Amino acid sequence: MSEQRKPADEYVVIRRRPGDRWRWALTLIILTVVAAAAGYYGGLVLGGSRSINAETSNEQLESKVAELEVEIAVLESNYRETQQQLVNLERGKLVDGQALSQARNIIVDLETRVGALQSDLTFYKNIMAPSETSKGLQVDRFSLTSDRLDSVYSFKLVLTQVGNNKSYISGVVAVNIIGMRDAQKEVIALRDLSQEIEDLGVKFRFRYFQDVEGKLALPKGFEPLEVQVVAQAEGRKSSQAERTFDWNDLTEN
Repeated sequence: MSEQRKPADEYVVIRRRPGDRWRWALTLIILTVVAAAAGYYGGLVLGGSRSINAETSNEQLESKVAELEVEIAVLESNYRETQQQLVNLERGKLVDGQALSQARNIIVDLETRVGALQSDLTFYKNIMAPSETSKGLQVDRFSLTSDRLDSVYSFKLVLTQVGNNKSYISGVVAVNIIGMRDAQKEVIALRDLSQEIEDLGVKFRFRYFQDVEGKLALPKGFEPLEVQVVAQAEGRKSSQAERTFDWNDLTEN
């Protein structure tokens, strides 16, 4: 009479495919990068990482710079580690092609976010410790992003007060689009292209910086060449800042 096997003696056989171990490793990489990205976005406030309250003190500005430096260091560390792990997985030649492509896209996205943080860090540092030739009212940048509709763009103008931020600076800024139509040079004010801009000169008042944002629609037959920005500060801090941007440089990305 044979002895009956007890439940404790039973075994369970689990089949594993050769690529499972690599897929788990790749999933871990993706989760790590996503967690880092979430931390990055968690540190941003509404309107972008460069949002500062009008009453911000120099101490708070310095704290923001230190915070950005830490975030950049963490993201760069995660990026280097993820890159090395991805190289190891690629050498294994057992990684699912779609998952590998996804991991590469995440790494590219991480590179972009690190670049954005570094740009913000430079922005703050320039306000706090400018060179002798870049103090006072400045036209920091003008950017364009193409919308889905033809000839429609989202724009963003950034004005800064570099160096002495103890008091407010106020005035008006005018933006003109310079181009060609019917073989003739034409200058069109931003007011005539954007529903968000009502006046020829947009009023500003700030201590550190101010953004002017909206959408613009180019008229038919008009070929833009340049964007001219002229900012005029009034009162005790009377000064003028002017900058011209090449349209192709603004839209090439």
